Amino acid sequence: MGTDTFSELDATNWTHIEPIYNEFLEREINSSQELENWLLELGLFEAYVGETGSMLYVKMTCDTEDEKIKQEYVNFVDNVEPELARMGDLLNRKFSECPYCDDLDQEEYNVLLRDIRMDLTLFREKNIPLSTDLTKLGVKHKEISAAMTVQFEGEERTMQQMGKYLQVTDREIREKAYRAVGERRFKDSDELDEIYEKMILLRHKVAQNAGYENYRDYIFDAKHRFDYTPEDCETFHNAVEQICVPLMRKIDQKRKDSLGLDKLRMWDISHDIYGREPLKPFTEVEEMVSGTSRMFHRLSPELGEFFDRLRDGTSLDLDSRKGKAPGGYQLQRDYSRKPFIFMNATGLQRDLETMVHEAGHAFHSIYADDLPLIDYRSAPLEFCEVAAMSMEMLTYDFLDEFYSTEDANRAVREHLEGIVSILCWIATIDAFQHWVYTNPNHSRNERHAKWIELGERFGSILDWSGFEDWRKVGWQRQLHLFSYPFYYIEYGIAQLGALQFWLQYKNDPNMAIENYANAMKLGGSRPLPNLFSAGGLKFEFGTEIMENLMNEVKNQLSELPA
Repeated sequence: MGTDTFSELDATNWTHIEPIYNEFLEREINSSQELENWLLELGLFEAYVGETGSMLYVKMTCDTEDEKIKQEYVNFVDNVEPELARMGDLLNRKFSECPYCDDLDQEEYNVLLRDIRMDLTLFREKNIPLSTDLTKLGVKHKEISAAMTVQFEGEERTMQQMGKYLQVTDREIREKAYRAVGERRFKDSDELDEIYEKMILLRHKVAQNAGYENYRDYIFDAKHRFDYTPEDCETFHNAVEQICVPLMRKIDQKRKDSLGLDKLRMWDISHDIYGREPLKPFTEVEEMVSGTSRMFHRLSPELGEFFDRLRDGTSLDLDSRKGKAPGGYQLQRDYSRKPFIFMNATGLQRDLETMVHEAGHAFHSIYADDLPLIDYRSAPLEFCEVAAMSMEMLTYDFLDEFYSTEDANRAVREHLEGIVSILCWIATIDAFQHWVYTNPNHSRNERHAKWIELGERFGSILDWSGFEDWRKVGWQRQLHLFSYPFYYIEYGIAQLGALQFWLQYKNDPNMAIENYANAMKLGGSRPLPNLFSAGGLKFEFGTEIMENLMNEVKNQLSELPA
């Protein structure tokens, strides 16, 4: 079966692709070699179907206001994805029950077999419509978020575009911007609470249907978290509380003292304490793309060439505009073998960070693209984020493509301080989810109270007086909570890996780049600890490694000019 056949198929219509799936399901397999060939051919077809669905999602996020595009995506969710789930279970059973399965190279196929057997254990027909309902609620959340705009200084602006006003030196403007954004977000807070509550109950039902006491325990298995446990996550939370929170609060106190403030408020945390204008690495998106290309070429000619592949006119959607979904992501188009990067750039340093972050994901995809098994071309998220977060740090030395030496040092300082605070935020979000899904019948008031409690445990020294109602729904700005449950601890685990790559690079740049490439080429073909070790990294996230890495961060901060 050739690829030309696939390219002529309308994979948005189940009746068109079902016969091919049935052929795979009914094919007789008489040897381990035939089984391997079956897997490879099936993978190619699934890449085609998967890319079809992915591009419908891409189009929807690029323009959430286009009803035709939204309906095409919803139709795929309603009519194709449920059938794919059912067929996927049948194909998994055919593979796992094949008598030649044990004749395969067990080292090479260990991860695939492990994952498939878990998926078979979890699959329940009655969870398919629940999954569809959850996807639709996710679409509704994205629509609400994308529609959030404010009138500010005579223009309609997106939430992303408002970020720059929180960085200006004029405190009145910062406060005005904060209030404008907060008021707009709070306007939809009840509706977002309702969406989240529906999601919690649906997910709890999914877990119960699969025989689990709660969704947390279910999702750990569904996400194939074989290499760490909920208790390990609590170890991470405790390490953050002991090591990172005091450091973050020390940084905050320095900010408060430097600004001569009695109280540090929410609009006081993003601007330069010495009164310098916000870092503005670029004005036009193309400036960012060109400068990023030069950075990567200096870091590694290979990575530079990888990045330039993305400049083909089809792989980047980077500007912020009304109707575009918030956030950023990288998506690998498995059939055409091309990454796609989505973001909302407005000219800030965080946009540059997002650009190199998502480029790191794209590099990972490109490195793993030659793996024969499609299942192995993507890694566990904990390691995918290592690929991305490492690029944020390995490009420190090349920020002169955008900045003077002084501003480059500022950018590094802000990023390192941001790492400390983001680890605290990750612990907050993850601990919040653990509580939410192990207490699924909680009330709205209890959820708000738990959020405040976690803010006291992991949060800054900010004074929230007068903004208590906004504070209790602060979790709503984290889109992962809605559409990607329990996808956040990955950033914490990965950040510890990225910090280790950074230290490698400082000691031996060539070795670090070589280790990075070697690890990324493995895709998801090895268990998570093995992927870390392939990069010369420790797969640990307790107090000891947290303290060692944060000490390095503190040392670097002490050496950087103010």
